[in-house]
Amino acid sequence: MRNVIFLSLALTAISGCAVLDRLKPSSEAPAATVDAGAAVASAPAPVLGAGATATTLDTTTEAEKQAALAAPAASGERSLGKVSVSLGSPAEPGIWLRSSLVSAPGKGRVVTASGQSVAVDLLPGQGAAQLSLPAYVALGLSLTALPEVTVFAN
Repeated sequence: MRNVIFLSLALTAISGCAVLDRLKPSSEAPAATVDAGAAVASAPAPVLGAGATATTLDTTTEAEKQAALAAPAASGERSLGKVSVSLGSPAEPGIWLRSSLVSAPGKGRVVTASGQSVAVDLLPGQGAAQLSLPAYVALGLSLTALPEVTVFAN
């Protein structure tokens, strides 16, 4: 039994070292990979945390953000209700809202208490509502805020 416990602890320590090695910044340039004769440069994915900023994690284009902010209220849109939102996964691209207020994927809009609005993809969800990083940034919200928004479906 002692051997099993010792072996478990040793393997846990060794696997922890591998995780720490991946977190170390590398001074080497990313290697290029070759796929079917074509050279494709591989870029490392942004590391969440580790000093990453909202700007480095936000993969939406400026044009996408401007289009989402400029989208007028659609005729016939209906209010789904109000919900407090938290920041969704920064690794998930797009301008979206995931909420239990939504029963099927679709297009919509969220409006803050101050009247700012942004067009979003509405995604069904369970539990706490989440708003994407680009939506938070477009609305000028603090990334640690839990704002209440009104959700509209087109």
